[in-house]
Amino acid sequence: MLLTQLDRRRFLPMLAAPQRLIEILRPDLPGDVSAIPIELRNPSDVGGAWRFMRMLFERRVDILHSHMFQASKFGSPLGWLARVPVVIETTHVRENWRRGWLKGSYFVDRFVANFITAFVAVSEANGAYLRNEKGLSANKIFVINNGTHIDRFDPDRPAPPSLRSSIGIDERAPVALILGRHEPQKGHSVLFNAWKIVAASHPDARLVCVGDGSLRETLRTLAGDLGIATSVVFAGYQSNVPDWLALADFTILPSFYEGLPLVAIESLAAGKPVVATAIDGTTEVVLNGKTGLTVPPGQPAALAASICQLLDSPELARQLGRAGRELVSERFSQERQVAETEALYLNLWRRRARAADRARSSFDAMGCVIQKQTK
Repeated sequence: MLLTQLDRRRFLPMLAAPQRLIEILRPDLPGDVSAIPIELRNPSDVGGAWRFMRMLFERRVDILHSHMFQASKFGSPLGWLARVPVVIETTHVRENWRRGWLKGSYFVDRFVANFITAFVAVSEANGAYLRNEKGLSANKIFVINNGTHIDRFDPDRPAPPSLRSSIGIDERAPVALILGRHEPQKGHSVLFNAWKIVAASHPDARLVCVGDGSLRETLRTLAGDLGIATSVVFAGYQSNVPDWLALADFTILPSFYEGLPLVAIESLAAGKPVVATAIDGTTEVVLNGKTGLTVPPGQPAALAASICQLLDSPELARQLGRAGRELVSERFSQERQVAETEALYLNLWRRRARAADRARSSFDAMGCVIQKQTK
């Protein structure tokens, strides 16, 4: 989004990433964006570090913006060494995978923070996590909500005529949709246990799983073991998200942790309410009883009850969806995210420029005094 939407009168965006990621992103990259292959695997990768710093020098980079700590822990100190005026890190999620004394203490994060000008938090909850758990300086943290291209999602959009038949779903069957990677964070196993309860009272309903990941085969086996294989559809990875949202009556987000889930924003933009776990930034988008229904994480029975509530009341689902569309149009558009990011870039850069001017003035004044004293 930023690479595409940043104002070209003020910014010349570039992408530095591993070659494999560049190839994935290439079809969506604007033609004026330089894509620079960079590998920074570990601190001992001297060659990669030198190539990255040389790129920063040669291209006279003013703002270095790393996304996620794994990118920032190498990129940010190297940016500081290369004298990049503004270094920014966005941490998108609560890092619940942190275990052990070193990783769990956030010591490395606080050390790297010394080289960072500002942190972008994608939600208020994400900001609180950075302050209270990571122990980062509050005056370095700025909240800029994730956003999406609202107009890409139309609540009145019909699903492609062949979509239902392509996955074997009857025309009259209610559809619940989960969009997400098949990874432990996303809570598919909890949902499947909840769906066993749902299927008992709503045998015609179908759960469509869009996505892929390391748990794909494990989840297929679980669906069979729970006796819900006939009512669960594995659609795999799909890029045409608006079509799949048009197919759904509502979506489900049973995650254990999130930063500010884009899938919830996109679902509401399409007028589809969300049944979600009440975690972190999710509750800033999915407002219980207003734009969706929220339940505690890891509780299949509570999740099943909320799913059944929407299946039993299509009018409630439509009402929540309409309110959700209004909310995200007001607060979570890509235009707002890009404008706030641009403003942060410029404010930080101007602040550093003024500080550099003051430092030069002080140095010049000191030089005059020394010159007088030596005459």
